[in-house]
Amino acid sequence: MERIDLPLSRFTFAQKLDLMEDVWANLAMDEKRLESPAWHEAVLEDRKKAFAAGKITISDWEEAKDRIRKNISCE
Repeated sequence: MERIDLPLSRFTFAQKLDLMEDVWANLAMDEKRLESPAWHEAVLEDRKKAFAAGKITISDWEEAKDRIRKNISCE
């Protein structure tokens, strides 16, 4: 496989985030090939318990992205 060399240092922070989202969306289209590491199961279980206990809340993904963008500086 040929390596792709992108001039990432020339991209703004916002452009890098957009690129990551595009790459992830493309990878997720073939989710059968994605394997999570074993430790992910333990993290998910801990978060389920914390949610059930009312220690954490959940957000819609679009709302979460908006909140993240408001809390960081997108050059």
